[in-house]
Amino acid sequence: MPGNVKTKTGQVVSDRMEKSVVVAVEMLVKHPLYKKRVRRTHRFQAHDEANEARVGDVVRIAETRPISKNKTWRLLEIVRKSDHTTV
Repeated sequence: MPGNVKTKTGQVVSDRMEKSVVVAVEMLVKHPLYKKRVRRTHRFQAHDEANEARVGDVVRIAETRPISKNKTWRLLEIVRKSDHTTV
């Protein structure tokens, strides 16, 4: 993997699609007027070829070529599995 590839770490919030997951990444940004650091959440659709990520997992995603209209990220690894199971 080249050294200039953007990666982000976030939590899987949806895994209801085939070979796709939605990852929420929290960022701290400075408010332009008040200079206070504010927490922002950005949701990325990522390609999960093996369908292995589940809701609640902490994952690392990397930027890649466009796979579909909204998917330009792919799942690199699962950093930590969630400890709850769905029924």
